[in-house]
This record gives sequence, C-alpha cells and structure tokens, in this order.
Amino acid sequence: MNLIDGKQISATIKDEIANEVRRIIDQGGKVPHLAAILVGEDPASETYVSSKARACKQVGFDSSTYRFPADVTEEELLEAVAFINNDPEVDGLIVQLPLPEHIDNQKVIQHIVPEKDVDGFHPVNVGRMTIGLPSYVSATPYGIMELMMRSRIETKGKHCVILGRSNIVGKPMSLLMARNEEPGNATVTVCHSKTKNLKEMAASADILIVAIGQPEFVTADMVKEGAVVIDVGIHRVPSDKTKSGFRLIGDVRFDEVSRKASHITPVPGGVGPMTIVSLLMNTLKASRKEIYG
Repeated sequence: MNLIDGKQISATIKDEIANEVRRIIDQGGKVPHLAAILVGEDPASETYVSSKARACKQVGFDSSTYRFPADVTEEELLEAVAFINNDPEVDGLIVQLPLPEHIDNQKVIQHIVPEKDVDGFHPVNVGRMTIGLPSYVSATPYGIMELMMRSRIETKGKHCVILGRSNIVGKPMSLLMARNEEPGNATVTVCHSKTKNLKEMAASADILIVAIGQPEFVTADMVKEGAVVIDVGIHRVPSDKTKSGFRLIGDVRFDEVSRKASHITPVPGGVGPMTIVSLLMNTLKASRKEIYG
C-alpha cells in the first residue's frame, strides 16, 4: 500500500508558488491577491477562511477578508461582490459557503465575474470545464487531479467509480476523469444514494473516489484488490484516545481498506490539504490572466 500524502504534496506546490511569486516581484509584477467574503460567525467557516489567509501569506500573496453579520441583506452582499469585481488589485474572489438561508447562494455566485471565480463555481467556469475549455476548476476536484498526477497514478483506460454526485465534487470529478488528457481518459461510473448494487459497483473500480458524506461508509469488501482509493470525506467523531476528545475520519474505513488498496489517501492529510492549495493555484492563474486573457 502506498500512502498518497496530500500534506507533503501540498507543501511542494506551495514552495513552487512561492518561488513564482518571488520571480513576479523581481520582474516588477503585481503580487497575486485573493479576497474572501465571510458572512456570520460559523466556526468552521471562520477556520477555513483563516487557513486561506495563512496559506496566502506563506506563498507571498496578498489577501483580504470582507466580513458581514449574519443578518446582512442579499442586496448588500451583491454590492460587496460588485465592488470586489471592479477592484483591479483583487485577482480572485471566494464567497464562503453556506450563506444564511435568506440569501440565494447561486445568485451570489453568479454575480462574481468568471475571471475572478477561483472557486470554480460560476456556471461559465463549470460550462467551460464541461466542454474542455480552459477554466477554473473547483478546489477539491482540482486537488484530487493534482494528487493523482504527482503520485503517478495511471488513469488511462481505468474504470473510475465515483461515490457521490454533488456539484462540488462528484459531478466535476466525473468530467475530469473522462476528459481526453492525463490524468483522465478513464471510463467513469457515478454512483449515489439511489444506485442499485452500489457495493458491487464500488468493488469493480480500479480507481474509487469516495465523496458520499457518510463516516467510514466504504469497507474492505467494497474495494477491489489493488484499487486506488481517494477519500474525500472528513468527519469529526468523539474519541477517548485524543487530548481534544475527538478525531477526524473519512468516508472510508481506512484500517481495513488500506490493506487492499495499492494507493490510498489518509484522513486527515490526504485530499484536505490540497483544497486550499488549489485555490492558490487558481489565484496565480487569475493574476497571470491564464484563463481569461
């Protein structure tokens, strides 16, 4: 079994980005700038946005966070998006989701100009990805593709089964794995809660990508010997063996599945660290005008 170490790979990519930022500065260029909008005081969202700010600092990016109370109106939030859209200093803009119930998530996302949509959620970027045009790919799928490329996972002609059909992970992963380039060129099956014989379908996979949102859902009998297993899930569960009183687990029962897999991502330390790095990669592309020149 080979562990796909997302923590190490993400650190390598950060070093690469930091070197590029130093080169940009040496040539008199503009430092990449990522802006984030945060609504309310959700602890998980606070932690995630803070992590993004720290990552920006590590690689030499500028970053800014626009904070709003939970009772901010949709109109006020859209005005903030428009303001950042028009700010030439900002290269990438993310809106931390979920937003309060009185605000339409999709309406806010669609007000971000596609060239600053480094989360890759705008319909224009999703559409461009779908037909194979250059686009910003959403962070988790982008990170998974980088993990496979840098771990030299062979995808051509392989049967890839994806558990989960979300707009954030499952659907874009299916498109990326089927695209006519490397990594890609796989035969893709997408499974979900209504799939019959899901266990058998999973066990047929050469590459199994699990984003089903259920703790330790995938067990050893659902995995083919020698399969590559990518665990996207992350769940906080009680534990009497840790100082904090909890531990993190994924959608895969790691201890038993790792005995059968040829490659597997751990939780934590697998897909997770790649998510923020993917935002940095997209922001660097935005600053270079690589997608929308």
